[in-house]
Amino acid sequence: MFAVAAIMIGFFIFVIARVTDPRMTALYTDLAFEDSTAVVRQLESLNIQHELRNDGAIVLVPKEEVLKVRMRLAELGLPTGGSIGYEIFDKSDTLGATSFVQNINHLRALEGELSRTIRTIERVIAARVHLVLPSKELFRRDKRSPTASIVLKLRGAMSGGQIRAIQHIVATAVDGLQPQRVSIVDENGRLLASGAKGDESGVVASSLEERTVTFESRLRDQIEEIISSVVGPGRARVRVAAQMDYNRITKTSSTFDPDSQVVRSTQTREEASDASRGQGDNTVSTGNQLPNAGNNANPDKRKETASTTEETVNYEISKTTKTEVLEAGRINRISVAVLVDGTYANDANGELVYTARTPEQLNRIATLVRSAVGFDKVRGDQVEVVNLRFAEAPNRISTDTTPDGLFDFTKDDILYMSELGVILLISILALLFGVRPLIRRIITPDEATDENAPALLTADGEAIGSVEGGQAVDSVDGMEQAVVTSQAIAEAQAEGEVHASTIATVGDLIEENPNEAVIIVRGWLHDAA
Repeated sequence: MFAVAAIMIGFFIFVIARVTDPRMTALYTDLAFEDSTAVVRQLESLNIQHELRNDGAIVLVPKEEVLKVRMRLAELGLPTGGSIGYEIFDKSDTLGATSFVQNINHLRALEGELSRTIRTIERVIAARVHLVLPSKELFRRDKRSPTASIVLKLRGAMSGGQIRAIQHIVATAVDGLQPQRVSIVDENGRLLASGAKGDESGVVASSLEERTVTFESRLRDQIEEIISSVVGPGRARVRVAAQMDYNRITKTSSTFDPDSQVVRSTQTREEASDASRGQGDNTVSTGNQLPNAGNNANPDKRKETASTTEETVNYEISKTTKTEVLEAGRINRISVAVLVDGTYANDANGELVYTARTPEQLNRIATLVRSAVGFDKVRGDQVEVVNLRFAEAPNRISTDTTPDGLFDFTKDDILYMSELGVILLISILALLFGVRPLIRRIITPDEATDENAPALLTADGEAIGSVEGGQAVDSVDGMEQAVVTSQAIAEAQAEGEVHASTIATVGDLIEENPNEAVIIVRGWLHDAA
C-alpha cells in the first residue's frame, strides 16, 4: 500500500508540474552551432527557461517571453546566421593590424553582410557568399573584373526573377562587379545562374518570357477577382494568352511645308554698257595719222547700248524633324478564355440541384472581362466566356450566418488541448484502477475470526491449522493446501444449509396443506407412468 501510494503521489506531482509548465514555443529555428551556443549562453545569463531540440538547431522559450527575448538578443546582434558582418571591426585591435589583415576582415565582413541580406529573401534558408576582389596593382594594363559565387539552401524552388534579384543585389554591393559575373548554386549542386560570359542571350530570353508570364498572371488575377465576386469563389477558371512584341523601334522623320516659306536673303546685280562705232574706223591711212584727223572722219557711225539685271532670292522653308522610340513590350494580341460554373440550390430533400447560367449573364460577364483587359477589336483581341458544369460541385450550401473565426483554433492550441486531454484521461484511469482499490482496502474492516473453527487435517490426519472466518491460518509447510481445503469446506457448509432450509420449508407446507400435497404427488406419479 505504501508503494502504491508513493507511485500515485509521484504521478500526480508529474501531472501537476506538466500542466503548470509554461507553453514553450520556438525562439529560433535552423540555427548554426555557433549561433545556438551564443543564444543559450545569453539565455542562461538572463535566467530565462529554455529547451533545445534537433541537436540545438531549435531553441524553445516560454511563449509569453518570445518577443521580449528576441528584442534582447537582437540588441546583442544575435543570431548572426553563422557569418560575421561589420561587427568584426568592433572587437579587433586596429592599432597593430596590417593592411593585409584589414583587407581580409573587410572581405569577411562584406561576405557576411551579403549572406544576411540574401537570407531575408523568401524561400532562402541559408546562404554563403564568396567574393573574389582582384587587388589593384600599379603599372598593370590588364584589369580583372570581380566575381562572386553563392551557395543557397532553399525551401522549395526559386523563380528566375528571384535569382536575378540576388545577382543584382550582390553586384550593386561590390564595386565593379557585373550581375552576369555572379554564379548561384543550390544545396543539391544544381546551377541556378552560370555567371559566365556569353550568357546574356539566355538571360534576356528568360527575362522576356518572365515578363510575358507576369503580364498574363496579372490579367488573370484581375479577371478572377471581378468574376469571383459574381459567381462565387472557386467557381470560375480564367486563362490569358498574350502576344507581346519586344522589338525596340526608333523612327526619325523630316517634314517640309512649302506654304510656310520665308525670304531668307535677296541678291541683285545690274550691268550697263554703251559703245559707238563708225565705218572705216578700222582703216589705217595717212589721213588718220594727221592732226585733227578725227574731224575729218566718216560721220556714218553706229552706237550700241547694253543693260543686264540679275536678282537672286533665297527662301527658308519650314522643316519639322520627329523622332519616335517604340519601347519593347507592346501588346499585339490578347486572348482570354473564361469558364464559369452554374448555380446550385438545395431542393426539398436537401440535395444540390444544378442550374445553367442564362445567356444574359454570360454576356454581362464577357462585358466585364473586355473592360478589365482593355479589349481592342482592331488589334484582334478575343474573349470567350463558356458556362459548363464543374466536375466537383460544392459539398453543401451553407445557411449558417454565424461569422467565421469564433471557434478557430491554431495548431498550438489544438496540440495543447490534446495534451491536456491525454493527461486528464490518464489521471482518471489512475484514480479508478490505483487509488480506488487502495482506499477500499484501507477502509474495509477485517472479518471477525472464529475461535471454534474446525481444524484442517492433512491426508495422514495431522492438524496443520484451523479455519478462522472462512480462511485458513497459515502454516509453514501446508499453507496453499489449507487455504484450498478451507474454501471447499465453507462452500459445502453453505450448500448444506440451503438444502436443509429448503426441506424444512417443504415439510411445513405439507403439514399445513396435506390434501394439496397428495394431489401434487399423484400428478407426479401419473406423469412418470
